[in-house]
Amino acid sequence: MAKVRFHDTNEYLTGDDVISFLESQGIIYEHWGVDRLDENLRNNYSPTDEEKQQILAAFKPEIDSISQRRGYLTADIIVLSDQTPNLDELLVKFKNEHHHTDDECRFCVDGHGIFAIKGQDGRYFDAELEPGDLISVPPNYRHYFTLMDDRKIKAIRLFVTPAGWEAIY
Repeated sequence: MAKVRFHDTNEYLTGDDVISFLESQGIIYEHWGVDRLDENLRNNYSPTDEEKQQILAAFKPEIDSISQRRGYLTADIIVLSDQTPNLDELLVKFKNEHHHTDDECRFCVDGHGIFAIKGQDGRYFDAELEPGDLISVPPNYRHYFTLMDDRKIKAIRLFVTPAGWEAIY
């Protein structure tokens, strides 16, 4: 389950406190789990197009449910790891604070990631994602993304429109 860490105090929230806090910030958090996936789909950081489709198919009920609620029209898979060309350059780019005109919705299939988010009160916090966690950062929230120490993540991205997901720095 995700954790929340506040930048100013290094205080952590865990368990149900994470859900309550993120909800108070207008951020959707769900835990879908990943137990239904074969091990080769979880720990593979160079999946084929067919394997990506298998991952999307495994979570189709959840994807359909949140898409109906939030208006998401497309889903794809993003993979970042030490196998990713120019990973360090991408991480520098991702750490630039920005916002989007649509939700930024991610479901962590494997690995770990951090969304650093400027809260409604101006206080910054990290939402630290583990496999099975879904987060949807609302439109116009200032944030950035980075990886945790394992330097890898495989995630499902959900979009309303690709244009609405473009970063505004």
